[in-house]
Amino acid sequence: MNPDNLTKEYTNGEVTIVWQSEKCIHSANCVKNNPNVFHPKEKPWIQPENSNTDKIIEAVKKCPSGALTFYMNGKK
Repeated sequence: MNPDNLTKEYTNGEVTIVWQSEKCIHSANCVKNNPNVFHPKEKPWIQPENSNTDKIIEAVKKCPSGALTFYMNGKK
């Protein structure tokens, strides 16, 4: 497994954030747009339980590299 090519998922129960490490360009847009959820110096660095679903989705959509995506739980 390549440590530079990780995919991790984090959920608040309603929405799941998917992070793909190889795409991340470290623009910090996620941190700027939702500092309650995105904490790059902590583990886990994504804490979706700290925000509501709409704010999470808004921040994820602003990721310029596509490293962050999301899906709604229970909906395909």
